[in-house]
Amino acid sequence: MENREMNLIDHLSEMRKRLIIILGSFTLFLILSFIYVKEIYDWIVQDSSIKLAILGPSDIIWVYLTLAAVVAIAGTIPVAAHQIWLFVKPALSSTERKVTLAYIPALFILFIVGISFGYFVIFPIVFDFLLSLTGDMFMSFFTAEKYFRFMIHITLPFGFLFELPVIIMFLTSLGILDPYRLQKMRRYSYFGLIVTAVLITPPDFVSDVIVVIPLLFLYECSVLLSKVVYRRKQKQELAFES
Repeated sequence: MENREMNLIDHLSEMRKRLIIILGSFTLFLILSFIYVKEIYDWIVQDSSIKLAILGPSDIIWVYLTLAAVVAIAGTIPVAAHQIWLFVKPALSSTERKVTLAYIPALFILFIVGISFGYFVIFPIVFDFLLSLTGDMFMSFFTAEKYFRFMIHITLPFGFLFELPVIIMFLTSLGILDPYRLQKMRRYSYFGLIVTAVLITPPDFVSDVIVVIPLLFLYECSVLLSKVVYRRKQKQELAFES
């Protein structure tokens, strides 16, 4: 009983250490991002055809902090993934350690790819479509806060959703998931992705469809990649047994 309590305390202490490192990394990236946030802001709005306005001094601070936080999240992802890997490392075999460690760079790359896809592909389509609805009936007036809030609601979720294939491959390599279970869960997964698309997009049917299609494609890619990992794992287990 005492050994079990000591193990629990050790695990909690180790978890606390990893969380402190992750939080410290995020804080450091946030400070560094805030130092260069004006350059980040200028880069984002350089090709914009609209003029942004602010309604008060706090608006620009909110925009700067939000942009810095998004950059800090991107920088913290590989650190967080590595800390999680260090936490679960003792429970993994040497082969599993090597396999799971290889997923850390992929998480960061796919997060950047997802944000880029949301910003360069989805955001312009949705934004231009919504602007076209105003026609000559309304005068368009955008505050910096609402513009960037709308942009982040569109782009940031794609950063996390694009990591779905890597997460599923990781769980498959650990034996938690397999492609056949994913196929059985397809209807529920589709429903969850559709609900997610509706929540992160403006309330119009076209925007929902534009976002749903790549999400469903991501899920199917995840199933295919899970099959590859599952078959490779089975071959390795058969080779080890023989």
